[in-house]
Amino acid sequence: MINGFIIIDKPPGITSHDVVSRVRRIIGTRRVGHTGTLDPFATGVLPIAVNDGTKAIPFLDEGVKCYEALMQLGTATDTLDITGQVLSERDFTFVSREMLLDTFAKFTGTISQIPPMFSAIKQNGQPLYKLARQGQQVERAARQIEIHSLELLSFESPFVSFRVTCSRGSYIRTLADDIGVMLGCGACLKELRRTASGPFMMQNAVTLDQLDNASREGNLEEYCISPFASLSHLAEISLNQDGVAKVCHGRSPERSGIESEIPLPGVTHALVRLTSAHELVAVAEYLDDADAVQPKITLKRVFKTA
Repeated sequence: MINGFIIIDKPPGITSHDVVSRVRRIIGTRRVGHTGTLDPFATGVLPIAVNDGTKAIPFLDEGVKCYEALMQLGTATDTLDITGQVLSERDFTFVSREMLLDTFAKFTGTISQIPPMFSAIKQNGQPLYKLARQGQQVERAARQIEIHSLELLSFESPFVSFRVTCSRGSYIRTLADDIGVMLGCGACLKELRRTASGPFMMQNAVTLDQLDNASREGNLEEYCISPFASLSHLAEISLNQDGVAKVCHGRSPERSGIESEIPLPGVTHALVRLTSAHELVAVAEYLDDADAVQPKITLKRVFKTA
């Protein structure tokens, strides 16, 4: 049984839930989930958690996302992408490369962004996209997001290709629409491809057909990233056999069960990996209180059973 994360290169035209259903059928397990959705028209990196990988989802660091996108100037739609109803068509021929670069600079750094109506965000228990399909518009609170970098890749009017690295919760459709508004011609997203989500990169992605073939050939492990590797951003505390035994029974390890240097250099309060032989045993909260005899380790999620 495989445990961990499989990075699917999502094809266009299907939902993230469709991908989960397909992976369930291929692998033959119900314990499958995704860490965050991609729009149906979007492609690229979609991390899928399998079996014990689902336990690791709350501890992942997917704070930074990378996308490559194609924006169409002069057209604004209700969904903010090319799949929606056209709301306006305006002249775009006055837009120059210099104007684009100047506008991109204004959208780099910490910016305020209003989530689109066509999104999975819930308001009063209802997903916004369901309200949007009923023709309703509701007030949405603006969010602070971080655009770490916004790079112009090519410009062949009316099409603008760009690469963006941003914080979690950023909507590239909204970014394209806001850029179009500032340019004065409107814009919508024509293509969107996610190339990275936290530690999950495109170079490690697999298509659904490739995954299906790997399952038939018994090579699924080749595409699975272990929970140990997926949580590599967490500091590591290595356990001996006594420590592993205690943790497997739901008890925090004592100093005698820890092989690592304690206290951890430079760490006072953080989530940590409790490991043995490069295998994740548990995720725990580590607290180094200056008044305590030794750091306190509180188990948050146990991965290895007795």
